[in-house]
Amino acid sequence: MGGVGEPGRGPAQPGAPLPTFRWEQIRPHNLPGDKWLVIERRVYDISRWAQRHPGGSRLIGHHGAEDATDLSFVRKFLQPLLIGELAPEEPSQDGPQNAQLVEDFRALRQAVKDMKLFEAKPAFFALLLGHILAMEVLAWLTIYLLGPGWVPSTVAALILVISQAQSWYLQHDLGHTSVFRKSQWNHVAQQFVMGQLKGFSAHWWNFRHFRHHAKPNIFHKDPDVTVAPVFLLGELSIEYGKKKRRYLPYNRQHLYFFLIGPPLLVLVNFEVENLAYVLMYMRWTDLLWAASFYARFFLSYIPFYGVPGALLLFVAVRVLESHWFVWITQMNHIPKEIGHEKHRDWASSQLAATCNVEHSLFIDWFSGHLNFQIEHHLFPTMPRHNYHRVAPLVKALCTKHGLSYEVKPFLTALVDIIRSLKKSGDIWLEAYLHQ
Repeated sequence: MGGVGEPGRGPAQPGAPLPTFRWEQIRPHNLPGDKWLVIERRVYDISRWAQRHPGGSRLIGHHGAEDATDLSFVRKFLQPLLIGELAPEEPSQDGPQNAQLVEDFRALRQAVKDMKLFEAKPAFFALLLGHILAMEVLAWLTIYLLGPGWVPSTVAALILVISQAQSWYLQHDLGHTSVFRKSQWNHVAQQFVMGQLKGFSAHWWNFRHFRHHAKPNIFHKDPDVTVAPVFLLGELSIEYGKKKRRYLPYNRQHLYFFLIGPPLLVLVNFEVENLAYVLMYMRWTDLLWAASFYARFFLSYIPFYGVPGALLLFVAVRVLESHWFVWITQMNHIPKEIGHEKHRDWASSQLAATCNVEHSLFIDWFSGHLNFQIEHHLFPTMPRHNYHRVAPLVKALCTKHGLSYEVKPFLTALVDIIRSLKKSGDIWLEAYLHQ
């Protein structure tokens, strides 16, 4: 048995007894340039390697000084970084945990793997891409055959919105490497869908979205809920109220959400954030892919509308797809627990931050199967056509451990976004006035 390790120790020598560490020794190693991880009770110093992590240093850094057994998919790179292991008397998790839940979830994941639910059906995704491309062609043909009048233009814009929204879902599948067996094929296909069909950077999306999955609904780690000071969510409402912060009338945020939330997220925030990322990280290939989208779109529609009309069509499509995107992606998260880091195990953290929406063929298509948000967060690399098959197993796991497995009607889920914003705003106002 190795002795108790000392902070700063170098990589373990092959064949030598591994030093052991207590959680109190591991916790301080959660600083920029000083990151340790625990995976299957082994301790790794990832301080330098984090910069080369496929998901970005921020993603892996969010798990600094934590157990990351259920997150890491790059273990073949970790052996040179091994510095020790947890002391035998130490629990596998530091902080709130349910050891039996962790064990049962890992058993479930293995069972799901044995059932081949991580294997994709090529025909399913080929059909998705086919109907997206068909919508693009149909929109152009509508204007070509019927002319650029208001009615054909409105019909074409709605068809393009369908194409754009469904492209979000398909690139999301590819970003999670749930379509092809080889990761590289997923990455290339995602660059095509995200770049040529949508005009965005695939690397930007992954940089943003993987952090959401790593720490859903955690302030400063999940970019989807780090929206202050424009909106206040969850625990931040009372904090802002106590500190007498009033940058906006937050007790009215459920109303101004309709003005600056769904209409502008994709058109303004995503466009600016995407361009800033591409320039900062010099993703020139992504920039060329995005340029190909704009070239194709405007060369297709300027002959019918001129430059001003083509710009108007582009803005209309972006605003409408933004509505679709916001309502679908937030209905599963905004009404759930939102706050600061709780250091829960993987399954508990995902279940606390997600809920499902009732299943139907239309809702599955309309939401890109994100109505199965619980299953998606627990098994992010699973092809979406298998969510309904794993759902009963996940529900049984939750029942066994007394955990909430929430499934809502679609319209209720949408309304709950507004209810949650209003509730947070009212909490802020109460704290602002009386605490």
